[in-house]
Formats: sequence, structure tokens, C-alpha cells
Amino acid sequence: MKKLLTFFTFLFSLSLSAQKNPDSGQFTLFDVTFDYTKWDADNAKPNKSHFYVIGDLINPERPTDWTSPVDYRNGTVHIRLEVLEKPEGSEPTKWTLCYIPNKGQGNGYGCTGTELYTEEGIYEIDVDMHDFWENESIIWTEGIKQMDLVIKDDSGGQGKAHKRADHEKFFPTKVRISMVQVAAGQEYSAELFERVE
Repeated sequence: MKKLLTFFTFLFSLSLSAQKNPDSGQFTLFDVTFDYTKWDADNAKPNKSHFYVIGDLINPERPTDWTSPVDYRNGTVHIRLEVLEKPEGSEPTKWTLCYIPNKGQGNGYGCTGTELYTEEGIYEIDVDMHDFWENESIIWTEGIKQMDLVIKDDSGGQGKAHKRADHEKFFPTKVRISMVQVAAGQEYSAELFERVE
């Protein structure tokens, strides 16, 4: 019985490894939970209102080349936002999610984002990798160095929340944000997210 249990544990670990492996057709780029205050926004460096997904926070097994052998560049990204804490008042808020490449061109980086939200809860969206700002400015064959997450209002690209006179409508907050990259021709599977919780 012990040997049988060990065998099934081994099979489960292999399955789990495949789900986390970029060669399997999807992988979690990052999954972070963090508190964010006005002080955090004002003191973020080099840019205010930013939360930086760097070092151990970004998947170390992410591919260098996002076009081959698995084509993530022409796939989709599944964005999951869980708003755990938000000030009262239902102020429309969003997070811009910027891919910072190892090598860029033109603008040098590209950004997608969450949808606007007004209350605590879970918000999910699938985004085509060609349907976000400056996605062509990333040289996808060279990989992604980090992700920059920016808290904003509903006024557009420059609407960083820390600049608002009524900043108490945005801070403090607590969120969990994850991005799962899905290869071209495949569909997002929630099983991957559930297993890495």
C-alpha cells in the first residue's frame, strides 16, 4: 500500500510539474498578493504608483523565447484579479500590467491590464497577445525581464491613483493578481491556477 501511495504521489508531482512547465502550453507568469498604500505608491522607485514583479516574484521557468518551441506570443493571457480590500465609495480602479522585455524596440515595452472594478471580488479576463498597447515594441524572442503593475483610475493611461486629490478612494488596498500565458491555439485551464494557489 505504501509503495502504491508513493507511486501515485510521484504521478501527481509529474502532472503538477507539467502544468507549471512552459512547454506544457500554459504557465503562470506570476501570482502575487500584496497590500498597497498611498505611501507605497508615493515611494515606489523608479516610478510612483508601481508594484514591481521582479526577482522571485516572477516565474523563473518562464521561456526565453516566447515564439518557439511553444508559441506564447500569438496566444492569450488570462488575467485574474482578486480584490481583497478596497476603500468604500466604489471608485473605478484598474491595474495596468506592463511587460518589460529583456530587449525592446520602439517604445520598449507593452501593457495590458485588468478591467475596471468598483468593489471587492474576483475579476477575470482573457486578452489576445496582439490586442494591447505597444505589444509590437517587445522582442518576444528575447523574453520578459519583469512585470510592472500600475494602479490607476478610469481617466486613461496617465491616471495614476497617487496623483488624485481624493487618493483615499484608492488606498489602502489589497489585491491578488495573476497572469497565465496560454499558447496559440489553446484555451486557459483553471486547473493550473488552482494547483499553484
